[in-house]
Amino acid sequence: MSKQEACKEPQGILVRVGADFSYGGTHSPGNAENRRFVYVPIPEKESRVREGYGRLYSEATNPVRRFLGETGFERYRMPSGKFMHLDPDFEHLTYGDNGSARGSGVARLKAGDFIAFYSAIRPFDKPDLGLVYGLIGLLFVDHVVKACEVPHGRWHENAHTRRAEISPNDVVVFGMRESSGLLQQYISIGSYRNGAYRVLPELLDAWGGLSVRDGFIQRSARPPRFLDPKRFLTWFSSQENSLIAANWPR
Repeated sequence: MSKQEACKEPQGILVRVGADFSYGGTHSPGNAENRRFVYVPIPEKESRVREGYGRLYSEATNPVRRFLGETGFERYRMPSGKFMHLDPDFEHLTYGDNGSARGSGVARLKAGDFIAFYSAIRPFDKPDLGLVYGLIGLLFVDHVVKACEVPHGRWHENAHTRRAEISPNDVVVFGMRESSGLLQQYISIGSYRNGAYRVLPELLDAWGGLSVRDGFIQRSARPPRFLDPKRFLTWFSSQENSLIAANWPR
């Protein structure tokens, strides 16, 4: 990182990831009492996977089974796809997106900027709660490159370079290892109000706002920006949570 990049004001984006009923037919399982969870990615079409590079849902099966126990696992529906679109990949600290469409804001990120990831999580210990929208990870940008420019030796590090055909519009974000990773516990940030899932009003105030109306995070064409990224980072640092470079910590 250059001196100029280190001194600039950071920019931040809030990105939704993980399986849901539209993509995978389920949600990441969680525990409302201790806020532990298991990251379950969306499916990947088999026809899009480069031979020898696919990531299988079997990798997530044992972590989910350990988390839920045999009885809970029998009630849980793992996504039906054989391959998963493991993105972000917290082991390699990467995130890929279409830089000319939904991910245009991602493509403009520079070193020192960040992406905060959130998922819809279903607490199995308190099913009456319904879905919980929670932060699950943070990626501080080291550099952003076009996916087609990632060297062959690093294709295995992101879902967008594990594909048989790498889109010329896709970009891959590589994160800073010392400050990025999967959260050990999710941080609840949203609830259902005013007809949609939205960031809690008190958090919108603490963060300094988002670039979407009334904190809407149910689904968006473009991920919202933090209006005051430094305030969000100050809030985040007060949460006393740990980041780990792994998709399924043991």
